[in-house]
Amino acid sequence: MESYEALAASYDELTEDVAYEKRADFVEKLFLRAKRPVKSLLDLACGTGTMSALFARRGYAVTGVDYSPEMLAQAQQKLAAFDPPPLLLCQSMPQLSLLEPVDAAICCLDSINYLTRARDVQRTFARLHDAIAPGGSLVFDVHAVSKMEALDGEVLLDERENVFCLWRTRYRKHVRMLDYEVDLFRLRPDGAWERDFEEHHQRAYSVAELHAWLEEAGFTAIRTHGELKLRCANECDGRIYFSCIRK
Repeated sequence: MESYEALAASYDELTEDVAYEKRADFVEKLFLRAKRPVKSLLDLACGTGTMSALFARRGYAVTGVDYSPEMLAQAQQKLAAFDPPPLLLCQSMPQLSLLEPVDAAICCLDSINYLTRARDVQRTFARLHDAIAPGGSLVFDVHAVSKMEALDGEVLLDERENVFCLWRTRYRKHVRMLDYEVDLFRLRPDGAWERDFEEHHQRAYSVAELHAWLEEAGFTAIRTHGELKLRCANECDGRIYFSCIRK
């Protein structure tokens, strides 16, 4: 089963403890690095649209892009009440294409790590450069390499009243790939439990690699930050934010 095909319906319930509001506040602080005011925003790999909804509520004209039809279906329900609702597009990150450039773009919650080929990261940065207006901001985050290495052999459990999710991980150091085997159990109305299985794969990228590819794509003023911190990222950070400006 494709990643997030089964998980989409339970994703919001399983991630209700994620500090989305704090992440949105932090991203807005990083936007201030650019001179271009942000009115239009691209939420790349928008998933179920939680960040899109937060920014739409704050007055941004949001475009959400995701490759999973199931996640976009959840996002559509969440965003339907907005007038007008954010535009949602089903596209892969390396094939991103917008009709008009936006003032800024975000790509949250380690979505870049789901690109398991270096050339796809490079293509995504090039597409983002085309999608952002000159002087506009790009903000994204990734798992630190050390964090992904430390996840090798872990068994993680997310449990709620009507759903629980078991993640088993394996890190292949020679290719810097973290593989997740995901068992999802949902309580049906008849009282029985329904099981689904998915595989997820993420690749670790170093700060130096990502910095070089951003420069090649035409971004400048590239900085790294600790998780929800304006200071420069260090070796203790499990999640690293990048902020940069489109030339």
